[in-house]
Amino acid sequence: MASKKVIAVFGATGAQGGPVVRALLDAKHFAVRALTRDVTKPSALALKDLGAEVVKCDLDDEASLVAALKGVYGAFLVTNFWEYLDQEREVRQGKLMADVAKRLGLKHVVFSSLEYIHKLSGGKLTVPHFDGKGIMEEYFRSIGVPMTSVRVPSYFENFHGGLKPAKASDGDYYTLALPMGDKPLPGISVADIGVIVSNIFNSPEEFIGKAMNLGAEALTMQQYAEILSKGLGKDIRDSKITPEAYEKLNIPQAKGIANMCRYWQKNPERDVELTYRLNPKVRSFQQFVSESVKAFKDI
Repeated sequence: MASKKVIAVFGATGAQGGPVVRALLDAKHFAVRALTRDVTKPSALALKDLGAEVVKCDLDDEASLVAALKGVYGAFLVTNFWEYLDQEREVRQGKLMADVAKRLGLKHVVFSSLEYIHKLSGGKLTVPHFDGKGIMEEYFRSIGVPMTSVRVPSYFENFHGGLKPAKASDGDYYTLALPMGDKPLPGISVADIGVIVSNIFNSPEEFIGKAMNLGAEALTMQQYAEILSKGLGKDIRDSKITPEAYEKLNIPQAKGIANMCRYWQKNPERDVELTYRLNPKVRSFQQFVSESVKAFKDI
């Protein structure tokens, strides 16, 4: 029996990479090389136990990237703006990944991208955590890397963290603070991304060259609040904060997030049908909340 082709997965212990590793292993079509900076941490060892080859990799080091990608058929590439809050560094990492993928002749790269909002808005809006990925996506295409870009919307898991309902100062209720007005915010559980990416690798002839805007559904902040209220038994409301007020908050990238919302208010389109075709078990937000109630335990 011929040996399986190898897919390298960057950020293998992270929010997107972890589900991709698991889905690829479950599907059994490819062997998996899980790439991470620390191969000794428990989450990396758990992937080894599942059957992945776990390899140390540093996105800032060309020699490390070459060693990590040598001999692989394809790769899932993801970068993390939020680690350093540095768009230039993220773009530098992404371009280095692209150059190495091109030099080594990878046959299929799936890149976790986002919309290039600065360009799409004619320079009116700047969103560093989106724009860097948009620049990288253009670079991959410009040098001829066979690539599929998947643009993942807001994670439902963000409601466990940065979007977690906050206790109101003037009453016994909680608020969601994201300046979407009455426009829908597209979302998906990041745990459901893995099967989607696995199925993209299964059909290169259909997906190479494509840019895919994924999403399970798009809900208004009021609808998110209503589902959370019902699921958690709490009074949760939309704060109705404006982009102008949000960008003055003392949080990282407040202006960028406000501009993201300004863009999404006018451009909410996501290919929900394709998302469900690639993973029929993608969960709705209501399902997600009912399955993760314990993660909201401190509310």
